[in-house]
Amino acid sequence: MDYWHAVLAFVVAGAIAAALTPLAARLARMIGAVDAPRDRGLAAHETPLLGGLAILSAVLICAAIWMPHSIQLPLTPHSGRTASHVNTLGLMAGAVLIALVGVLDDVFDLPPLVKLLGQVTAAIIAVKAGAVVTDVTIPFVGALQFPHAGGTLTVIWLVALMNVINFSDGVDGLAAGLTAIDGIAFTVIAFSLHVSGAAVLAALTAGASLGFLAHNFHPASVFMGDAGANLLGYLLGVVAVVGTLKTNAVVALLVPFVILAVPVLDTAFVVAKRLKYGRKPWSADANHFHHRMARIGFSQRKTVAYLYTWSALLALLAVALRVLPIHPHNTHYSAAWFAVLAVLALVAFAFSIYLVIVLEIFKFPGLPRFEPAAGPRPHGDPGSGAPPPLPPAAALADDGSPAPADGIGVARREESEGPARDVETGEVTRVR
Repeated sequence: MDYWHAVLAFVVAGAIAAALTPLAARLARMIGAVDAPRDRGLAAHETPLLGGLAILSAVLICAAIWMPHSIQLPLTPHSGRTASHVNTLGLMAGAVLIALVGVLDDVFDLPPLVKLLGQVTAAIIAVKAGAVVTDVTIPFVGALQFPHAGGTLTVIWLVALMNVINFSDGVDGLAAGLTAIDGIAFTVIAFSLHVSGAAVLAALTAGASLGFLAHNFHPASVFMGDAGANLLGYLLGVVAVVGTLKTNAVVALLVPFVILAVPVLDTAFVVAKRLKYGRKPWSADANHFHHRMARIGFSQRKTVAYLYTWSALLALLAVALRVLPIHPHNTHYSAAWFAVLAVLALVAFAFSIYLVIVLEIFKFPGLPRFEPAAGPRPHGDPGSGAPPPLPPAAALADDGSPAPADGIGVARREESEGPARDVETGEVTRVR
């Protein structure tokens, strides 16, 4: 049965990724693909990259064993009398290409435009394989069709998600853990929508991520690099398109955004911040959620625990939206199941608001600020669970970029005798 295919693919992909990751790390050290500690990073020591090669190997092996040659999609009101198919080989070709582009970037540090070209090419391959959205069902509105723009919109979606996962890969275990959570949620939802091929793909993606996570959880012995982050973003994007968006389910448009809300919100926040200060959207800074958590004293393990919990709550809500029998047989609403869904939504919403306040994503006048704990910052010794020291606040401007030599930058400051505080981040910046 396809359910067992998904379970086996999940388990075997995890085992293969776990077994091959040390070999990928050894290869990375041999060819010099090593990530050194950086001011904006949270790594405490040099760490090999190319963990994405182990993830890719697990995906390809398990896809060859348990995925069908083509994924049959359910009939929709606008698909005609013949169900459409997605070519699995084409999807895997795109996965190989984006992973290889990531490997080149990990080794040679490719220019942004070259990386973007690789991402677009991989996305086009997936679209040509059949992973293209030509219509979606909007709740209370109905079907929205875009037969001619569907390919372009799908490419934009896939490229965006590759960068979303890549941007989130800034702290040990975060990108792999979020992908595992999201992949499991997509597996359940794809099965409920009768797209078993997409469910198996989501399951093996989640399994490969968990297998790699065994070596990537803090203190990480290896990083997935661009090879892994772009690959996982590509696979999640394809699963979202094939497993949900190409169905006529009422929640098809809502579910992917709920499941992927944490990395998407993180990326949207930092890109908006960069644009606000006239910086390039792809330029690096220290404004991601994990950077902000480190600035208020969270260890790396505590940071990923909070973000895992947030993502898991939203993923559970998305699954509940699809599978709970709130409106059985389209006859009446079940008050009991509706109450269960309401409680899940309330818990997810409350936790989201809590983190919005803690991270000061939006400012709420009158609320207390979360200041770093007094005393010296932890230094992220291996095994301590603590982050390495971030650059002093004087070295960071409001937008997270390095400040000019005078230590003021573009930030507005609250000046007074004694420590001065950055209005945007609440950091102590300098002593007059």
